[in-house]
Amino acid sequence: MASKKIVSMKKNLLLACMILTAFFVLNSFKNASPVNTAVSGKYLYDTLPEPFETKSAKNFSKVIGWKDGNMPVAPAGFTVTKFADSLQHPRWIYVADNGDVFIAESNTILKGILKLGAKISRKIKTQHIGESANRITMFRDANKDGIPEQRFVFAEKLNQPFGMLILGNHFYVGNTDALLKFDYKPGDTKLRGTGTSIVSLPAGKYNRHWARNIITNRKEDKIYIAVGSGTNVAEKGLENEIRRACILEVNTDGTGERIYASGLRNPAGMDWAPGTNTLWTAVNERDELGDELVPDYLTSVKDGGFYGWPFAYYGQHADPRMKDLQRPDLVSKSITPDVSLGAHTASLGLLFYDKKTFPSKYYNGAFIAQHGSWNRKELAGYKVVFVPFANGKPSGPTEDFLTGFKVAESTDSEVRGRPVGVGLLADGSMLVTDDVSNTIWRVSVNK
Repeated sequence: MASKKIVSMKKNLLLACMILTAFFVLNSFKNASPVNTAVSGKYLYDTLPEPFETKSAKNFSKVIGWKDGNMPVAPAGFTVTKFADSLQHPRWIYVADNGDVFIAESNTILKGILKLGAKISRKIKTQHIGESANRITMFRDANKDGIPEQRFVFAEKLNQPFGMLILGNHFYVGNTDALLKFDYKPGDTKLRGTGTSIVSLPAGKYNRHWARNIITNRKEDKIYIAVGSGTNVAEKGLENEIRRACILEVNTDGTGERIYASGLRNPAGMDWAPGTNTLWTAVNERDELGDELVPDYLTSVKDGGFYGWPFAYYGQHADPRMKDLQRPDLVSKSITPDVSLGAHTASLGLLFYDKKTFPSKYYNGAFIAQHGSWNRKELAGYKVVFVPFANGKPSGPTEDFLTGFKVAESTDSEVRGRPVGVGLLADGSMLVTDDVSNTIWRVSVNK
């Protein structure tokens, strides 16, 4: 009899364990963070976390710099070296056909009480200084050994310059308030004159996302300008967001402007998938909905497509903060992006690897620089990630490529640096800007 009771107790205990296991599994699916599948890049689960499921955090990283010989860490088979230093917030990279490397040095400009607050908080947290060098520096590596022998101040007195582009005998600069066009000859070490403003860009009182990246198409007869939103989620009114949160298309003389795609909160990085005519962008999504909302993303860009901001996020998820400005028609047409890059990672730089120097797994894949979070309880981003592509589409899960920026063992949100822009040299090596350590890193294959 006692034996039967023991067997019965064991069965009940086993049943209870199975019920508890099922509960926790189902609960984990309910509360799961967004995960992208290996092929489509869409979310593995049908639902995202609910808005405000976690409190909106403010966790600004503490930048301690690169000490004790620490450097960014690349996968086995790669070497990381310092390409250049002693810059002032190096943001974006442009590599000319002749190998000259141009670095835009610019920063968020804080004014009034915000600037005062930044100076006070800088004793503890060091992310924004509040001043901008407004300069482009050029490096020349004549013998192509990965170490530039010459350095020039290429342009000064700009207005938060970011994107750069050479087309024929002209050098274009994406200032925060205008697309500028300069006369240029290959090999020039300094821009001549003040340039001509060919497109006026919105940069009013509320200019939260001030960076203006620019690229051309394969025919080199159009220029695409990334213009981020002026606010987080149109909290200063939609009138402040005209010609913002979009990618503009213009002719090379600035005429013929049209909105190529909209609803893109901050589409900083842009590039064309190799072998295709498809534009892709890395988008820095909205804040203050919780730790896991909203995911930044990598997406193909459809001509005339709408991607949700500010009314919807990651497809047709209506933003509850827009209840007074409801647009169900726009929510219903919002395009779901292709690849999740994680919430609050501040995914900015984007390039497709069109060289043949790295191992074949990287051919035609996308590299994205993640500047790092502030609106998350635990830091996210602070690295360069890779998304493999095949036949012009994502073909595998996102994976880490360049890490070490975040201090893993730190309990005080310490980081050594913050990657922003990525570029490729002719030899197939990669350059990465680290704006808070004022350094350009080079990643090359071991010889």
